[in-house]
Amino acid sequence: MSNVSQSNTSVERQYQEFLEDVITFTLCTIISCVFLFINGTMLFTLRSKSVFRDTCRYILLFNLLLADTVQLSLSMVLFLLVVCRIKLTYPLCGSVTSLSNLTNVISPLTLMVMSLERCVAVCLPLRHAVIITITNIRMAIVALWALSSLHNLTRIALLLDFPFGDLETLQMERFCSDFAMLLGPSSKDYDNVFTGCLFVSAGLIVISSYVGVIIAARSASVDKSSALKARNTLLLHLVQLCLSLSSTVHNPILGPISKTITRVEFNRLQRFLYIILIISPRCLSSLIYGLRDQTVRPVLLHHLRC
Repeated sequence: MSNVSQSNTSVERQYQEFLEDVITFTLCTIISCVFLFINGTMLFTLRSKSVFRDTCRYILLFNLLLADTVQLSLSMVLFLLVVCRIKLTYPLCGSVTSLSNLTNVISPLTLMVMSLERCVAVCLPLRHAVIITITNIRMAIVALWALSSLHNLTRIALLLDFPFGDLETLQMERFCSDFAMLLGPSSKDYDNVFTGCLFVSAGLIVISSYVGVIIAARSASVDKSSALKARNTLLLHLVQLCLSLSSTVHNPILGPISKTITRVEFNRLQRFLYIILIISPRCLSSLIYGLRDQTVRPVLLHHLRC
């Protein structure tokens, strides 16, 4: 009777876990697909008219949305692999997480450039057309992707110190994630230092730009309406930066907690944090910037209605 009772409890627990997997899979897939459609429509909108293609701030917005859309897609793929209990090999997981990390770094870097562009527009209005040109913006975007690529190459170089030759197989024991590919203390220390420096630098630039706009707004030579719009835009940049930062604390939060709770509780916490810290920030970019902009909004709504 005791064995039968334990067997029934085990079957019931497995059924409950399966039901949670199905609900999580359905919920996250629907949410991600909806916002991938919105982000894709927003990207199409920013390339549909010459006024968007030839304006510097819309070029930067396109770069930000592109990075967020790719990041959302890859995060969704990794999450579904965990839900379906599929484990990858180290080379395949490294390729996916490298692309994910590449686009993850692009977002705060782009927000830095967008903040500087708004600051120049308000504080140096007479020189804005000379400093902020399409050529300079495109060169800045190339520099952002180059810096992010250099960061990825450094992470890959640190992985070479890991003794892959001593492994019996390249099949991973854990599910694929960016945290799982931080093999060795050097990789973890470098990733923590780079993430900290990146977001401290981005935060200082956004806050400094905001302070500069406030100071310039008190000057009689500055258009008050333009300064107010720039100030609100910089506040949105700061909010978006905080949202981008939230995705980087996902793995550091899960690491220590995984050693103190059961596997079932850990899986539930991981799904909850994934929705709050990974999906939500990547879904809000198009809503924050697209629906707020008076030029983009009517075109975006027109395309969303097909």
